[in-house]
Amino acid sequence: MADHAALGFDPAPGNPAAVLALTKKLSASADSLGEASRVMKALVSHSSSWEGEAATAFRASLSQDLPRYLGSAHTSLVEAARRLTGWHDTLVAHRALAARYESQAAAAKTPEALSDARRLARELASEHNAAARGVAQTLNAAVDRLAPKEPGWLASTWHKIVDDPGDALSNASAILGFLGAGVALACPPVGLAIMLVGSGLSLAALATHTSDPKFRKSLADGFTKGQFDADFWKSSVTLLGDTAGMVPGLASVASGAKAGTAAARAAMAAAPESSALVGLAPGATAFRQAAWTTGETLQQVDSPLTAWAMQSSTQTARDRVGVAVAGTGALTAGLDYAPENETVKNGSTAVDGARGVLDDAPAAVKKSSRVWSVLRP
Repeated sequence: MADHAALGFDPAPGNPAAVLALTKKLSASADSLGEASRVMKALVSHSSSWEGEAATAFRASLSQDLPRYLGSAHTSLVEAARRLTGWHDTLVAHRALAARYESQAAAAKTPEALSDARRLARELASEHNAAARGVAQTLNAAVDRLAPKEPGWLASTWHKIVDDPGDALSNASAILGFLGAGVALACPPVGLAIMLVGSGLSLAALATHTSDPKFRKSLADGFTKGQFDADFWKSSVTLLGDTAGMVPGLASVASGAKAGTAAARAAMAAAPESSALVGLAPGATAFRQAAWTTGETLQQVDSPLTAWAMQSSTQTARDRVGVAVAGTGALTAGLDYAPENETVKNGSTAVDGARGVLDDAPAAVKKSSRVWSVLRP
């Protein structure tokens, strides 16, 4: 009766044995995920069963979402196994009814009896199909919950900013540096203001990076253990970029502070009977003027290598090259928020490193020397 010749179709297709075997596999997988979830939660919650440097490093590198994902996957597989168990029992019952209706059809002596058996088989087929669709929908929902969906670009970018604020500040500084250099071609004061803000972000990025234990460890492992891996080079290039980027802003503030302090002291010396507030206004004015003048001066300082290579070029050409060089920094900063790609990541590090060694660092040294000649007593 396997071919259901008398009925002309199979009202309840399916293989109960195969469904039962799949149910057992899902149950075993669910048990494994449940145990993994339990262990992971214990590790993340700083269980006393594992302590020490290795445990601390493991927890630092572990995504805090992993235990939740494991728990969700465990719950989904348990639900899938439960529904498949129910489907197995339904399939067995439907197969038994289909066999009975096939027997009735085969034994029918009249057209009415055959028609009645086929009517019952069609009703069974409709019920069977509805039950199969319900199980399929449940299993599809369980599959959707097994793993987290990939976040959209905006969500992914936001997560990267939150997870690594130091890199976010460095990238913002690089983008502002490019915008400032471009705007300065048409409106130097506005371009200078933008670049000074970017320089301040570089200083904040440097402070954030150097306070990050993972950042310091990647550098220390390179020098103490010889682990000159991708993390070491990325951290080194980032440190170079942050340091070079902060020079204009820090130098402008230092120059302004010196001038402002001198002006405030002169005002107080001229009116010794007045309070210290008498020096506030002239000090603030001198600070602003000196800081802005220093910024304008440093804005015109090129890398010695660039100046040598373009010594026969016009100032306009040199300015445009400066914008292009800054543009590579903005480009690599933007690529930091592209989908993960090891080749792109390493290429960005190489480009940033080359720019830092050939342009940023020499320019920062020259700018620092220029400012020091003014600041020294």
